[in-house]
Amino acid sequence: MPIDAAKALAAEPRTGELSWDHKDVQLYHLGIGAGVPATDPDELRYTLESRLHVLPSFATVAGAGSPGVISGLSMPGVDVDLARVLHGGQSLRLHRPIPARGRATATGRIAAVYDKGKAAVLVMRTEVADDEGPLWTNDAQIYVRGEGGWGGDRGPSTRLDPPAGEPDRVVERHVREDQALLYRLSGDWNPLHADPEFAKRAGFDRPILHGLCTYGMTLKAVVDTLLDGDVTRVRSYATRFAGVVHPGETLRIRMWRPDGEVRVAVSAVERDDAPVLADTVVEHT
Repeated sequence: MPIDAAKALAAEPRTGELSWDHKDVQLYHLGIGAGVPATDPDELRYTLESRLHVLPSFATVAGAGSPGVISGLSMPGVDVDLARVLHGGQSLRLHRPIPARGRATATGRIAAVYDKGKAAVLVMRTEVADDEGPLWTNDAQIYVRGEGGWGGDRGPSTRLDPPAGEPDRVVERHVREDQALLYRLSGDWNPLHADPEFAKRAGFDRPILHGLCTYGMTLKAVVDTLLDGDVTRVRSYATRFAGVVHPGETLRIRMWRPDGEVRVAVSAVERDDAPVLADTVVEHT
């Protein structure tokens, strides 16, 4: 079996050094659609180094290393074809605001392996700290088609009851045709997002947008519309990737605001509101 759950869970954590500066942060922000309109003061907080703040989802690419999905596939006990892999979900917990320039240590391990019958789900956990202490914890849920069925733990359900009532805010965000090509420069080189032939081998008619790009675009929309543009208010952010996005489409982002959190649902406008992100929660102060 290509996934040896016991071996993956018992493997020693991997540790590596991360570093980033304002250029990495600005490139990430541009990759998730910041800077439109280019001279808007609210957008300059994402694009101009003298005013720069860091959207917390930058944690998924900080250091321009492999994202959690790719890192998880190189862990002991895991040997699968990248074309059979999907990013199932992502959660992020912030321990304090991310600086625009930093050096930190990242420690990664497989925290869980679940048997979903027709697929396996790996949870790749990455904990990042600098000299002042913990910065953030990332969990990437890696969905591997055709690798379940060994009788293992199915794991907890991540499905939430849908938010009640009409959303408090609805915004739309256009995905540029070149969005995936720009976003991948922050470190996710998976050819699924650029190479038409690879995309077809993976079962898609054309390259798709990175799930983490949609993840970043959505968090930016929440911060800008409901959190007064204050990135430091975000405490955690979790989602389940419910469908794909194609470059050139439009995201419809619905937001509900119960106390202390924002519930979010994201869909693709041009495909009759096909679900894109589900079970999405932003906890905040």
